[in-house]
Amino acid sequence: MNDHALRAEKLSRELDSAFRNRADLYRLFLDELTAELGAERAEAVMVRTIEKRGREVAATAFAGFGPNDALAIGEAFLSVSPDGGRMYPTHVEHGPDHIAFKVKRCPLKDAWIEAGVGEEKLATLCRIAGAFDRGLFEATGVRFANVTWTPGHGSGCCHIALANRDTA
Repeated sequence: MNDHALRAEKLSRELDSAFRNRADLYRLFLDELTAELGAERAEAVMVRTIEKRGREVAATAFAGFGPNDALAIGEAFLSVSPDGGRMYPTHVEHGPDHIAFKVKRCPLKDAWIEAGVGEEKLATLCRIAGAFDRGLFEATGVRFANVTWTPGHGSGCCHIALANRDTA
């Protein structure tokens, strides 16, 4: 393997590790906030904060898009998926005024499972993480729907759908 390939492989592992660290922080923040505020308020604080971060990212990432650019916004989102899309592999469905993707693997969810998180807490953490997507996409004005993982949802992760605001 040449130096470029070795470096790329190393960076890929480091990126995965950074996302797993993010997952661990979410898990630990949830534990600490739950102890201080109770489960409902802890989740609400985390959702509000992470959704706000999604809106901040959208202000830069999607500044040139409007509420009827769902397909372009979805494609732009997929084009910057970490590690060339390998970190969050998706099944994508396109239409003239909408795009939907089913995330097949999530490094956050993988890290939570490896940490021994039970299904109920896993579903909570997935809802919390999904707040980023809600902030990100709702800030654009498109119609947004997201189904995060719950027990019985299967092995994948969230399902995200974007549609033009003016679509009937």
